Amino acid sequence: MCDTSFLFHVASARIKNAGSLDAEIGSISFLVPGAVMRELEGLARDPRKAAAAEAAARYAGRLGRIGLPQGGDADDSIVRHVAGSGGAPLVATMDAALKRRVKEAGGSVVSVAGDRIVLEEGGGASPRGPRRGARAWAGPGRGPRRR
Repeated sequence: MCDTSFLFHVASARIKNAGSLDAEIGSISFLVPGAVMRELEGLARDPRKAAAAEAAARYAGRLGRIGLPQGGDADDSIVRHVAGSGGAPLVATMDAALKRRVKEAGGSVVSVAGDRIVLEEGGGASPRGPRRGARAWAGPGRGPRRR
């Protein structure tokens, strides 16, 4: 599930491993919540952000959609969905605050580091406390590395 910050980034950056994500991370289908599309529409009305928002909306137009319950902003909807689904969906974001909230809800995060899409595993709260030693994907042939 993509948030606005991730769409802004991937729409404007060249991602080297976009074609090999299945081998590196596993099968991923990027979906865009309706709340994120509404955020992009609002940002497109801001002259300073219009070009980037329109590029992100064009990119998002090629992706699938996911309906989330209404109420609050897009980040709140995403976090509620992750918490309600046992942390199952990966959330694609560049937003540090959203990353923290998703991990606290038990979810995992996909983001961009340099020119690669990377998996930032869980680290969310559990009944026994936060996970330690979360692993991040270091790239093909390098395996996961400890944080």
